[in-house]
Amino acid sequence: MSWRLECGLCGRPVPRGLATVCPDCGKPLLARYDLGGLDGEALRRAWSGRQGGMWRFREIMPVEPDEDPVTLGEGGTPLLEVEIGGEFEGLTLLVKDEGLNPTGSFKDRGLCAAVTRAVHEGATDLVIPSAGNAGAALAAYAACAGVPARLFIPEDTPEGVARRCEHYGADITRVDGLIDECGRLSAEYGAETGAFNISTLKEPYRIEGKKTMMLEIVEELGWRAPDAIVYPTGGGTGLIGSAKTLAELRELGLIDGDTRLYAVQGTGCAPIVRAHAAGETYAEPWQNASTEAWGLRVPGALGDFLMLDAIRKSGGGGVAVSDEAMRAAALELGAAGVGAAIEGGATLAGARELRRSGELRDGETVVLFNTAHLLTY
Repeated sequence: MSWRLECGLCGRPVPRGLATVCPDCGKPLLARYDLGGLDGEALRRAWSGRQGGMWRFREIMPVEPDEDPVTLGEGGTPLLEVEIGGEFEGLTLLVKDEGLNPTGSFKDRGLCAAVTRAVHEGATDLVIPSAGNAGAALAAYAACAGVPARLFIPEDTPEGVARRCEHYGADITRVDGLIDECGRLSAEYGAETGAFNISTLKEPYRIEGKKTMMLEIVEELGWRAPDAIVYPTGGGTGLIGSAKTLAELRELGLIDGDTRLYAVQGTGCAPIVRAHAAGETYAEPWQNASTEAWGLRVPGALGDFLMLDAIRKSGGGGVAVSDEAMRAAALELGAAGVGAAIEGGATLAGARELRRSGELRDGETVVLFNTAHLLTY
């Protein structure tokens, strides 16, 4: 089916093409589908009968019936039940293990969708700022599509991450600064060269790829929404996508429950957690951001208002945890058989704090997102 684009803040309709952000307010665009014209039960049967991977949900994805996606086999990652014990007794604790995607992280879903749409709309050159894993994903999908990619990454990006980007043939510029400075340089490069900028929420389709994580979770739970998700939050595309998926599935009549959304950030960079606690609509940029979890080191996010709105409407919240707690929790997940990167550890550490405070309650099903494999670093 087809879709339309509208601004996530002011609601302005925006033509498709190589869409970026709202021309009026500069905020992110969202893809909207005519869900009222779809039979939810027929869709459920169709999706369940197809082979794994995220494109089996194509009826609510940004691809036309006659188009082929740019794909490396992303999606279809396992939902693992883990036995941690201690504070987690009484919960069903599940991990959505995104480290098993083609380049080792959940970024494959978003960049797969974004590159697919960009090349179908005529993009011939791509650029992205990245703390690491998104760069590797763009490099791989650009290579698959046969278009060049330029990456702007912080100088202190782990060497293993940079080598993965180079492996796929991308051109890399190392930047003396954080992801916000990389974003500025990416925008300048795009303006100067005509390269299409696939920065987080500077185009509308990374959300559409990321939302398939929640689609798979709900399907595996027998078309039941989990009680809560705990999400490691940087740019927040997957958190926004999770809320979008749940709303779409409710409109299709496939679920009727609610899911509380919890954002986890590092104590050295927690703009969303701070803004939520203060009741703010937007998050002030975090000064002197510092955390070993590079995926969480995002001082200011373009989609801050979307994240904060989704968290509040769900009845969820935010929690900040130390790097030490993240590292220790990643090892706990390892002992349970999950190859979690430090951002995955952040979710377990955050869930522990939420359990202690009574946010996570006995009998609930709680999903943690391990967004990357430990070997990505």
